[in-house]
Amino acid sequence: CPLIPRSGRAAGLGPAGSSGREGFMANFTTHIAVGTVVSGAFATLTLAADLVAPENIVAVTLAGVLGSILPDIDLRDSRASKMMFAGLGIFFSFAALFHSAMNYSIAELWIIWLGTLGLVRYGGHYVFSKASVHRGIWHSLVAGIFCAAATAIIFSRVLHRPDGVAWLAGGFMLVGYIVHLALDEIYSVDVMDTRIKSSFGTALKVIDKRYPYASVAMVAAMAGAILLAPPTRMFVEGVQSEGLWSELHDRLLPRESWFGLIAAHRTAARSEAVTTGSITSAPAAEMPARGGTDSQAAASGGSAETIEQQP
Repeated sequence: CPLIPRSGRAAGLGPAGSSGREGFMANFTTHIAVGTVVSGAFATLTLAADLVAPENIVAVTLAGVLGSILPDIDLRDSRASKMMFAGLGIFFSFAALFHSAMNYSIAELWIIWLGTLGLVRYGGHYVFSKASVHRGIWHSLVAGIFCAAATAIIFSRVLHRPDGVAWLAGGFMLVGYIVHLALDEIYSVDVMDTRIKSSFGTALKVIDKRYPYASVAMVAAMAGAILLAPPTRMFVEGVQSEGLWSELHDRLLPRESWFGLIAAHRTAARSEAVTTGSITSAPAAEMPARGGTDSQAAASGGSAETIEQQP
């Protein structure tokens, strides 16, 4: 009978029909859930290594969670886009209010505050959504690096955090950003129907060759943000310090028991298994055994000060 389709696909039924696989993609909930898990895992490592003070880890972790949804700001009706422009509107409206507080009356200040809020939240969002394309240049590694550098600038100049903490937040932002792009690519592969969707390759890319002008503008913005960002020396030295990796090695598994219930079996103690490398071999041979151990412990425990203190 010609009125009855021969396959469920044609009628939107069956395995690849009304199940909506073509539209099955990582949504806001998926992105923020995975981003939170990844950021939490890195935050755990950061705390275990004593890389930053506990009061800074919350803001740094939130930067990673924000990065996991930020690429979707080019989608007009996405929550990420609305949240970002709402946040920008609040920030710039209060900045305009505080800047003009001594020059205008209360009624005029209300107009300035509300006008700036509406202009950025709705006007800026409208212009941005018209000028951008979903899965365009914002779904690229160049955009991720730009956002990471911008995060470091905000942490350093607005929140007045040390340079090392600022770039740690930038690193979390970049990790979250890449997680978002990777999820989009993973969801572009339909494993159940053994096919690759047309969206494959549009998320995880260096630049967007389809829009060369937008790509050039983003590269320029990335370069400018890197130039304005704080120095990376403190962050690089903190991450490369052998004391940090020694601390992670020591705290990877419990020393005596799991949660005080199950006995843990460790092959060697920290002082025997890992040396920090902060003390040269010649002076170490001349030192008494206890003095060398104390020096190594001091060196391995100084990673938080390395990344937190300003030069």
